[in-house]
Amino acid sequence: MRIVLVGNGAREDALAWRIAQSPSCEALFITPGNAGTARYGTNWMIGVTDGKAILERALAEKIDLVVLGPEAAIASGVGDRLRDAGIAVFGPNRSGGRLESSKVFSKRFMERHGVPTARAVVVHSMSSANVALNEWIGTDGVVVKADGLAAGKGVVVCDSVEQARDVVRDWYENKKLPGGGSDVLLEQRLVGREVSVFALADGRAMVPIAAACDYKRAGDGDTGPNTGGMGAYSPPQGFPDDMFDQVREHILGPVLRGLLAEGEEYIGVLYCGLMWTDEGPKVIEFNARFGDPETQVLMPRIHGDFAGLLKSAADGSLDMSLATLSAQACVGVVLATSDYPRTSTPLEGLNPNASVPVGAQVFWGGSSLDAAGTVRSGGGRVLTVSATGDDLEMARTRAYEAVKALAGSLGADGLTYRTDIAKQP
Repeated sequence: MRIVLVGNGAREDALAWRIAQSPSCEALFITPGNAGTARYGTNWMIGVTDGKAILERALAEKIDLVVLGPEAAIASGVGDRLRDAGIAVFGPNRSGGRLESSKVFSKRFMERHGVPTARAVVVHSMSSANVALNEWIGTDGVVVKADGLAAGKGVVVCDSVEQARDVVRDWYENKKLPGGGSDVLLEQRLVGREVSVFALADGRAMVPIAAACDYKRAGDGDTGPNTGGMGAYSPPQGFPDDMFDQVREHILGPVLRGLLAEGEEYIGVLYCGLMWTDEGPKVIEFNARFGDPETQVLMPRIHGDFAGLLKSAADGSLDMSLATLSAQACVGVVLATSDYPRTSTPLEGLNPNASVPVGAQVFWGGSSLDAAGTVRSGGGRVLTVSATGDDLEMARTRAYEAVKALAGSLGADGLTYRTDIAKQP
């Protein structure tokens, strides 16, 4: 197959790495790609939301499959345009992508179809937010969520009603609502353990394939501001043995029935961000694509014809026998510029050929190769260092050994990372 992967982050670098190793992959193109994806295929300099240009190039290159990586591509309808032209796409249409692109739509969808989730109130202004917060029930805090896509910056976990009020006031009065619009979700703060479960969907079936735990806060001990993710590990530890069975029954079953009832043919991956409570799993959020940094710890565990698996889903005939999930553990540590997530400081002159220890893999974030063959990065999350092992402790040791080994050979000073990724109690 001739395959196009849309995106330019560390998630896409990890996907490109795995897709390129698939026996059914004849040629791989990544648009716009980054310094990492250039190792596995040909980068196209087309933006992720430019569906017209992607379609024209895909037709010219006789592409068999397009894989949508980032949420922006899905929300802008790239999949709709490609499918209308007869090209197989792994990734939902814009309407199905609303499970991620609109937190209000997603919450109301879950309420309509009995998907367990936190109690929430939708507000449209500071005055309506004040009314809701004055009547707030519960003492575990409030989660404030902007409705639209906000690149991981539209959710604030607040310890009190007053803290939530300050966040909403800042958003409304200073016109700083992440993702734009005017809708804000005020949500009950759930108590439990977080886990991300990934399911593949072909329009008729929805099958869980893997799970991971990620770390959103910037600092050790889950301190500091929320980020897009500072690390992850897979498989999760300390969850029930029948975790997937419970997710199938309580989450995926109602979601699939709801989508079909509303006339939606959902094809792609559904990321279920869950809180495992005393009452079982409850949905914190859905994403309509593979996660970042979770993808960087899932791809090293997948073997077989991953590209063929994605194509079978895109064709409406999901064949889970095409790829398998290793029993090994994988740990990924994100290296970011020191001021992330507040700002992203551009970096230049990074070494794309830095020596990586055996058992580890480097996945580059948003970046490019200059004429001299060195990497330019926009800053923020610069790369993810992932490592596998026979158990979680071995994978964790290898990942941090690789981080230390790379520190002196990347050519970048001041990168920071959490030291407690996958550290067990």
